[in-house]
Amino acid sequence: MRICDLKQKEVINVCTCGCIGCVSDVDIDPRTGRILFLIVPGPGKICSFLGRDTEFIIPWECVTQIGTDIILVEVDEEKIRKKCE
Repeated sequence: MRICDLKQKEVINVCTCGCIGCVSDVDIDPRTGRILFLIVPGPGKICSFLGRDTEFIIPWECVTQIGTDIILVEVDEEKIRKKCE
């Protein structure tokens, strides 16, 4: 599987059964080449327009399953939300 394949999948939180969004980027350890985090943009500021205030940084350990269309994660969404800089 390639990183570009991950970007086409929706991330679903199994704790809330809600969609977090689609993967926009990944954070990779340059020494080992392992994926550390999935990065998912948060909701838009005004009706999904004018950019985003937050993003979700999901540790790779929270990924429970990767399917053909979705990625299942088990996380507390408040703990993974980060303010965009």
